[in-house]
Amino acid sequence: MKKLISWNVNGIRACVTKGFLDFFNEVDADIFCIQESKLQEGQIDLDLPGYYQYWNYAKRKGYSGTAIFTKEKPISVSYGLGIEEHDQEGRLITLEFPEYYVVTCYTPNSKSELERLPYRMVWEDDFRAYLKNLETIKPVIFCGDLNVAHNDIDLKNPKTNHKHAGFTDDERDKFTMLLDAGFIDTFRYFYPDKTGIYSWWSYRFRSREKNAGWRIDYFCTSNSLKDRLVSASIHTQVLGSDHCPVELCIQ
Repeated sequence: MKKLISWNVNGIRACVTKGFLDFFNEVDADIFCIQESKLQEGQIDLDLPGYYQYWNYAKRKGYSGTAIFTKEKPISVSYGLGIEEHDQEGRLITLEFPEYYVVTCYTPNSKSELERLPYRMVWEDDFRAYLKNLETIKPVIFCGDLNVAHNDIDLKNPKTNHKHAGFTDDERDKFTMLLDAGFIDTFRYFYPDKTGIYSWWSYRFRSREKNAGWRIDYFCTSNSLKDRLVSASIHTQVLGSDHCPVELCIQ
């Protein structure tokens, strides 16, 4: 069995001072993905014995960025979608293993006033096409902060957030299209009706204390991996970021 973890650390340097390594060592994942690393090459020396490290940095300093730490050396590694417009912000890493691809993704936020929603829509279509293209070769596991709460049960206050970034009809429809294209939201596969479990809480309004959160961090897999899914979980008790880690176990 393989254990995979995904965590938007909201700045890995800050997260390291708030217990990142304690959780990393305790959870002992086979593959550990992070989003929003917020640094450039050489700005951290993360000592993770037994893991290969792969980093994708944004061109802009202190912004975005992703990384994957893996015990098993991948067959191949690629960075970005292979589309210039999308590959300036360090948002994607793909590792190829013998039986599947593992992709970590930090989806662009539509921002307040939805100023980046038109760009986000283009990203969504290109990301879905990228995953489907990979799938012509072998199954795909993708994870990360996808910046969307899919359904009403995926956030505490759906009514008041309906037209806000991360819960617009446009963003939710794109996620539906992604699942309809042949992917499984693994947490909902195991817990179709479970409420009150979130992965992100605003730093404002004591949101975490009140559990006024959103489930915007995911593990999704190709439908063909369905029979190999063992468990999916969300580590709501883990602090260190405004997001918490999410987990997938697969045979």
